[in-house]
Parts: sequence; structure tokens; C-alpha cells
Amino acid sequence: MIWFVLLFCGLALAQDETTGLSFSDSGRCRTDMCDLVKKVNLMSETLDVMKIRMNDSETKLRESEEKLKETEIMLQMSETKHQATESRLQASETKLQATESRLQASETKLQATESRLQASESQLRNSENQIRGLMNKETTRVAFSAALGGSGENFGPFNTEITLIYKTVITNIGSAYSSATGIFTAPVAGVYYFTFFYNTEKNQKANLKLYKNSERIVSAYEISSDTDRDDTGGNAVFLRLYQGDQVYVRMGDDAHVYGNDYYTTFSGFLVSQM
Repeated sequence: MIWFVLLFCGLALAQDETTGLSFSDSGRCRTDMCDLVKKVNLMSETLDVMKIRMNDSETKLRESEEKLKETEIMLQMSETKHQATESRLQASETKLQATESRLQASETKLQATESRLQASESQLRNSENQIRGLMNKETTRVAFSAALGGSGENFGPFNTEITLIYKTVITNIGSAYSSATGIFTAPVAGVYYFTFFYNTEKNQKANLKLYKNSERIVSAYEISSDTDRDDTGGNAVFLRLYQGDQVYVRMGDDAHVYGNDYYTTFSGFLVSQM
């Protein structure tokens, strides 16, 4: 820039010599030339200031560019970290989905296992019930024998049919026979065997009937006779009974049996449970 100013002053001096401009004897320049030199000097100073400011601006610009580059580098690093974080997040989500799938599969297996366990428990209960049933069948024992009882006097005749009550209990396994009513009540379903016998004097009529609930099943009958001696008779039968069925013996009207602990009896037992 200083070379430009000197060149400009040289041209100005040359122009002054051509136009007849000259300096005074004291060495001072003319007024126009001094003003021009001052302006040139001022412009030179202004240019120097502008050069300094430009240099400062360039320095600041370079610093800004360096900061910008650093910012871009940091941004790239941040983006790289962000991408890495997203990758790890996706990997975690994939693992989570895999874990959820395994959990669902485990829950499905658990439900299947619980269903099988419930089925097994149900089968076990059924088996236990069957075993209990078999045990009950094997442990159920029913047998009884009872005599009419009394001191040996004649029993009857009566003007109506009555149920014989065998009061002298000889055997009552299972307690199915009642000596208060003369009635046998089946404790379990099955096949039973029953017998009844009587003894009567020669001049008396005997008429005994075995009933299942209200149905007459078998009978034993003896007519009176003055020529016969004491008579003994009876009957027997197999019956299929359900639990709660009743079996008993009734004596017909105008009939007679001999009361004692040995002669007129009623017996029965369980043959097979069903």
C-alpha cells in the first residue's frame, strides 16, 4: 500500500512541474499539494487500520472455521454415538422380543402341563374312588339269623295278616336286620340269599310269606290236621336287591307258628355285591 502512495505522490509532483506548480523557497509545499498529501496520509492510515481490522477478521474467521470444524467433528461423534446407541437399542429390543417369545412358549408349556396335571389328578381321583368301591365291596359283610323267640307257647292265630318279628337275634353281621320291626334292609346293592322256617302243632294251620318291599316272593303253607304230629316247613330264595330294599316275613290270618328260640327262624346273607 505504501508503494501505491509514493507512486501517487510522484505522479502528483510530475503533474505540478508540468502545470507550473512549485514549492516556495522555504521548502513548504503549496496549499493544494499539502492538502492532497494529508489526504493521502490519512488514506494510508485508514488503509492500515482496515488492514489490521481485516487481519483480525481473518484471524477470527479462521478461529470460527476451526471451531466450526471442531463442532462438526463433535457432531459427527455424537451422530456416531447416537447410531451406536440406536444399534444397541435395536439389539436390546430384539433380545426383549426373543425373551417375550420364550416366555410365551414357557407359559404355553406351563398351561399344557397344568392341563395334564388336572387330567392326572382327575384320573387319580377316579382310580381312588374305584379302589374305595372295590374295597367297600370286599369289606361289606352282611349275614343274619334270628328266631321268633318266646317261652315256647303258640304264636297266633290272629284275625289279620301280621309281620313276624324275630326277636332273638343269633347273628347280625352288618346290622341290616332290625329285631324291633322284623325287617331286613339291604345296606348295599347285590344278590342276597334268604331262608325262613317254621314249626307248628298238628292241629294248627301255617301260612308264611316272604316279601320284598310290598311284593310277595315265596310262601310256605301247612294245613291243620288232627292225625299229623308237629310239622316243620319253610322256603328259600335268591333276591337281587338295591340299597334300601326291604325283606320280611308275614304270617297269614288264622295261622299259627311255634314260638321259641330254636324252631321258627328267619336268615339271610349277601352273596355278591353289585
